[in-house]
Amino acid sequence: MGGQFIEGLLADEVEKMYKLMPEFPVLTFENGKFKDEIITYRDLFVKSKLLAKRLIDTGIKKGDRFCIIMRNHPEFVYALVAASIIGAVAVPIDPRANSEMLRFQILDSKSKGIIFSNEFYESVIKAIDAIPIENIGIVYKDGFKDPRRPDYPDLEEFLNSYEEIEIRDRNKELSIPVEIIYTSGTTGNPKGVVIRGDRVIVFKLLAQVVWKYSTKDKLYTGLPLTHGNAQAVTLIPAITLGIPAVISRKFTKSRIWDICRYYGCTSFSLLGGMMTGIYSEPKTPTDSFNPVRVVISAGTPKTMWKDFEERFKVKIHEWYGSVEGCFAHNPPGVGPIGSFGKPLESLMEMKVVREDGTDCNPYETGEIICKPAGGTAKVEYFGNRRASEDKTKDGWLWTGDMGHIDEEDWFYFDFRKGGGLRRQGEFVQPEYIEKILAEIEEIDDVCVYGIPAESGAPGEVDIVAAIKLREGEQLNIGKIFRELRENLENNQMPSYIQVVDEIPKTPSQKNLDRVLRDMFTKDSPNVFSYENYRE
Repeated sequence: MGGQFIEGLLADEVEKMYKLMPEFPVLTFENGKFKDEIITYRDLFVKSKLLAKRLIDTGIKKGDRFCIIMRNHPEFVYALVAASIIGAVAVPIDPRANSEMLRFQILDSKSKGIIFSNEFYESVIKAIDAIPIENIGIVYKDGFKDPRRPDYPDLEEFLNSYEEIEIRDRNKELSIPVEIIYTSGTTGNPKGVVIRGDRVIVFKLLAQVVWKYSTKDKLYTGLPLTHGNAQAVTLIPAITLGIPAVISRKFTKSRIWDICRYYGCTSFSLLGGMMTGIYSEPKTPTDSFNPVRVVISAGTPKTMWKDFEERFKVKIHEWYGSVEGCFAHNPPGVGPIGSFGKPLESLMEMKVVREDGTDCNPYETGEIICKPAGGTAKVEYFGNRRASEDKTKDGWLWTGDMGHIDEEDWFYFDFRKGGGLRRQGEFVQPEYIEKILAEIEEIDDVCVYGIPAESGAPGEVDIVAAIKLREGEQLNIGKIFRELRENLENNQMPSYIQVVDEIPKTPSQKNLDRVLRDMFTKDSPNVFSYENYRE
């Protein structure tokens, strides 16, 4: 590859580390009952170039987009680095999406190729049926459980080689797009956020200055690499700074502490919904015996913050961010519990405003907006200029998150705009109800959401608590309502309990309450009304 080193260019960052410590095992892909895949910088450097050549041979060139549809595999990382080598744009897509959503993102991104694993063969083939795509692309052989499909080329056919090749005319532009990361789509079709190459510099800075990682750390994530959090907090810091990381194929709340103990992980990243799931696991005598020093969390429920720290003997480093560019954080022991922190003064300005843009008073709920310090917010949703302009009106990024500040300017998240649970004129925070339910032994997972109030009052909701029971547990709906009644005020009591097989999740492990809402009917046999269980 050669040439002048450009800081922040992912391909150059990988080459630099390869030259410094080629045999360093920087990434360990933890595969549960299957054998681990340990990736050195030599693997990352050589195989990314091999994949880049393959992409070029199949017609992918600078500026072209290609989709990555797989769980957390080494090939996912090779594809990101290969895109940086070529100057192409990787489009990671949550592989659990149904065929309709896959088709939407493939078409919306105008992708020319697809790299996918056999695990999702059927949904991908259904999604691309009748799509006028120039390159169906390359298939990754999932060697863990799925037989090889002969329909498309197999990545292993050329990635097993360690042939040293050179890529001519490789990309040396830092400011061009390298990824399109789609938003969660919790309220509708997701939007593709264009990520430029210089974002890597920001991730390195945060790792050193904010998270304060060192080479003595070992990072862990079970978040999908399709999500910005896993890339920003774990993947990019690891491969650019020589910090080893363990990456699971998927998040499993029942195994997370065992994984961290086995590999000696000192830090991992969570989102609020994941923390509730971990907290709901049965208590064990070994809960506090683990090597983790800090949990980097976005969305810790205030109600379980202190209990989580004490139970597992960890510190929570709370933060707030979005793929569009906002950032604030609350280091352990610095800010008040419940606050996501303050922005870095040198990097970001943030405030809470009313609908007309005027500043809110302390404790007054408004929309959280932000912009670069002394600059103007810029967001590019691929192919959607109108949405991009609406998101950054008046030079500020309007997050769509509702929150408030206290008298010392600490920021707090209250609810997603349009998503607060307003009942009898007051807002009810779902996390309070979810904590009570999570502590009930029979319950494995929970999501609390609202449906239009039967009273018809504008903006008012009736509260629904969707629960998943632990395997083998019997439903005792009367006991669940009693537990809630003993711990909640009347205004917080769910009107209904909805028993489901799974709580649907976004790639970032947020609860997809809109799916549960679509499934909900008052007369369904899996829905139980509080009215029938009052004493």
